[in-house]
Amino acid sequence: MLARLTRGVPALCRALHSAPNTAAAALDLIRSQPSHYVVANFVGRKYILTPRDLLTVPRLRDVKVGDVLTLDEIHELGSREYTLRGNPTISPDRVRVQATVVEHTKGKMESIFKKKRRKGYQKTITHKQPYTRLRIGEIELPIS
Repeated sequence: MLARLTRGVPALCRALHSAPNTAAAALDLIRSQPSHYVVANFVGRKYILTPRDLLTVPRLRDVKVGDVLTLDEIHELGSREYTLRGNPTISPDRVRVQATVVEHTKGKMESIFKKKRRKGYQKTITHKQPYTRLRIGEIELPIS
């Protein structure tokens, strides 16, 4: 009897969660969910971002603290139950994500040791890598 009950459950779930036919219908389903995420390309790398995330990227020289940047290369938008993938990106009029520059900082001290054997040559180079930290804003899904 238990096998008979569990056999019908996946068919029932498939009937409840049918795939939307259009991108607008998919956006409506994602909009109805409580939390969202995006996969965005920023400075040549892809990041999974949610609202209020703190993102550390290599130093951006042409921005100041407090500047607001718009992420325009968004590859995927999703919620807990639904996902919308771009081909290759989702157009900026469907989803809008902004990031605020929080600070310019440096990483931990890194040391590089160079040596040539049997020559007496030893050299230690230390440096700190510069980074920029960004606070991700709300993921806006404008109604079109």
